[in-house]
Amino acid sequence: MGILWMALVGLLVGFVARAILPGTQQLGLILTAALGIAGSFIAGFAGQALGWYPAGQGAGFIGSVVGAIVLLFVVGKLKGSSSS
Repeated sequence: MGILWMALVGLLVGFVARAILPGTQQLGLILTAALGIAGSFIAGFAGQALGWYPAGQGAGFIGSVVGAIVLLFVVGKLKGSSSS
């Protein structure tokens, strides 16, 4: 049940991140969920490194969305620069 819950929250985080970041991102449902889950991991690692979260604590919803936006921005820049 934990993996299903993580996938559903990741999907929601991915949708919010895609809605906030301008432009079009061509991602399906699975990649959107993976984006949200990866954004949560990025926010968790960055928050622990900066001392915002204690060790073992995950990022909150807003932190996960910010992490997903950062990841989506970086992937967009890498993808855009290679197609030129």
